[in-house]
Parts: sequence; C-alpha cells; structure tokens
Amino acid sequence: MSLPHIVVLGAGLGGTIAAYEIRGATKGKARVTVVNKGEDYWFVPSNPWVAVGWREPEAIKVHLPPVMAKHGIEYSGVGAKKVDPSNNRIELNDDSHIEYDYLVIATGPDLAFDEIEGFGPGRHTVSICETAHAAEAYEKFEELCANPRPIVVGAAQGASCYGPAYEMAMVLDTELKRRKIRDKIPMTFVTPEPYVGHLGLDGVGDTKGLLESEMRDRHIKWITNAKVDSVEDGRIHITEVNEDGSEKKKHDLDFGWGMLMPPFRGVPALMGLEGLVNPRGFVIVDKHQRNPTYANVFALGVCIAIAPTGPTPIPVGVPKTGFMIESMVTAIAENLKEILGGQEPTHEATWNAICLADFGDGGVAFVAQPQIPPRNTNWASDGKWVHLAKIGFEKYFLRKVRKGESEPFYEKLALHVLGIKKMKM
Repeated sequence: MSLPHIVVLGAGLGGTIAAYEIRGATKGKARVTVVNKGEDYWFVPSNPWVAVGWREPEAIKVHLPPVMAKHGIEYSGVGAKKVDPSNNRIELNDDSHIEYDYLVIATGPDLAFDEIEGFGPGRHTVSICETAHAAEAYEKFEELCANPRPIVVGAAQGASCYGPAYEMAMVLDTELKRRKIRDKIPMTFVTPEPYVGHLGLDGVGDTKGLLESEMRDRHIKWITNAKVDSVEDGRIHITEVNEDGSEKKKHDLDFGWGMLMPPFRGVPALMGLEGLVNPRGFVIVDKHQRNPTYANVFALGVCIAIAPTGPTPIPVGVPKTGFMIESMVTAIAENLKEILGGQEPTHEATWNAICLADFGDGGVAFVAQPQIPPRNTNWASDGKWVHLAKIGFEKYFLRKVRKGESEPFYEKLALHVLGIKKMKM
C-alpha cells in the first residue's frame, strides 16, 4: 500500500519550512513533494538591502532540490498551471500533472502591477517584491545617484505588506546620506493607510508616533489615504481622499526612482476555483488552516484570505508576518499528523504579528498579540538593536533553509523581547 502523498505548493518563506516541518511530523507515514516555480529560495526580507547594493542577490539564495532530497522530500521546479481540487491533482506548466492526497498551498501572492496603468517593473516603477526586481531597482538606484531626482516610495491601494515600504524609505535615506547626496533628493512616502504607522493592523503600540517621528527626522514628506491613479515616465498621479472616501486633493509627483508595494491577489493557478478561493483569489481557510469545501486542502501565508481590521477610505490589506506564517506551518504539520493518525485536527495558528522593520541605521520592532485589535499585547520599540536583529534573522533563517530545519525564530524573539515564558498555540 502506497503512502499518502502530501504536496506543498510554493517554496517561499512559508512553503519551504512547511515542507521541512511536515516531513518531520509525518516521517514514515507520508510522501512529501514540493511544487514550485523555479528551484531557488530567495530571502525576500533582505530585498530592500539588495535595492541599494548592501546585498548581492546570490548571498540570499538557496538552491533547494539538493536540500530537499537530503531530507527525503521530492521537488519539482516546473510550477503549477492549475489546481484541480475536485480531482486532487495539479496541472503543471509543462502539461504534466501531479496527484495528491493532501495539498498545502503556500504560493504567496500574485503581484497585481497591471491593475494600475504604467505601474511596476518593465513599466515606470521598480519593485522589491522579488529579488530579481530588487536587483533591477539597484541598477535604477545607481542611475539616480549619478543624476539626482526625487524619490517616491510607499504602497499602492490594496497592498497588504507595509513594513517593507517603510524599510525601503529609511534604508534609501541612510544610503543617500552615506553618499552625501541626500540633500539633492527629496523623498515622498505615499500610502493608502489612513495614517502613518497603520500597517494594515490599525497600528501597533505607538507605531504612528514612532514612524511619523522617523519621517520628520529624515525629512520625508508623506501622503496618506492615497490612491495611485496612474504612472508615466518620471511622474506619478495620485488622488488623496477624505475619511468618507471623497476626493480631497490631486497630486502629480515627479520622480527619478519610484517603488510602491503593489496590490496582491491570488496566483493564476487558483483563480476562479469556487469554494477554494474568494473573488480576489485568496484561499479560504478555517481555524485549522483547512479549506471548508475541500477538507484535504490546507493553506498558509500571504495566499490566505484575511478580513481587514476595519473599514478604511482606501483598501488596506492585512499583512501576514513571519511569525504568523511560522505558526500556520506548525498548525498544519500537527494537524496532518493527527489526520494521518486517524484523528480530527485540533491545532490552530497563533494570530500574533511580530515584525522587525530595519531602517539601515536603526529600526522599529512591534508585537501585536493577537494581530487584530483588541489585543493582549500591543508593543512597539525602536533602536539600533533592530537593525542588528534583522541581520541576525537573515543569517539564522538562511542557515535554517540550507540545513532543512524548521525551528521557529519569531516565537523565540517574542519570548526574549517580551519576557513571556510561553506563547499559547
């Protein structure tokens, strides 16, 4: 009798450690396969550093097939064309297919640059969402330094990842100061958030005060409640709205380097699958990370559907931070172990947000427990230690991926920072 086949779709931050942890939890009881587009893992949190030349792309890359093979995990880098949950199979990009008994979706998002005219790589703005994008952004950054012009940085409407936007603004400021040309390059931060430091979480601790103070100290102007209408070469058109959504002011900003986090949506392989995903293509899951329609399908990370914290004049998505993703991974691994043992799943992810936002010469850390208000813990702090912690996290996580380990880092960090002895799972 063949072993049950568990397929992990995606090999980013969540999918990679999910494969390791599921393999460890079900060892000897299941066959594990990873399906991904490409064979390399890229440490995306370091992309802002790549965009200013502080990291080479190769330094944050892990070639996955040999690592996976070492741990008894099969790997396909062909990529998925379409998931067929009714028949428990995935059609791959080479027109072959793979069948599964259990599917764990960890694809991350599709980057919806096309929803805004002239927006994104290959058009008129750069990106840090993929390491290849960040490498292109660095080329444009060097051009900017040779011919100084204004910078526009931030996030577009519908984005659900704001930490990297703030990181990018502050890292740019730090690097331009090091090059002694910051005085020649005005910078504007543009965001759909109703206020600076909202982060898609309605703020955490005093992130509003901390981030506004950073912006002022660094002479970065900002526009909140902002909708990007279109982008042309060297100019971005923005509508700022009032609290009721009515138009407040039009802004036409000139720029020589522009980076805004894009709207997210589900990947094409999942779009339109009724019962599996919502209209935006995000996977619907219950408290056990399991899809209510297809009980053998689980999902984690940025690809899952999470309701916003509350109404905002411009659409603001909810982030899925690293600790949330790690806790989803652990819950799924333990639930699959229970299911294979003939039991019902009992494990739930910890909906806590823990983030390190590096500013190049300092940074802000925050902990929201749980992520959605009201909270038991609502804490934020800043200092040079955050920059050092982010470097340590990069080295730790890359080592973990290269060695095939799944030990959770964020929980350890939270325990240390907050002095909490135990976090309930």
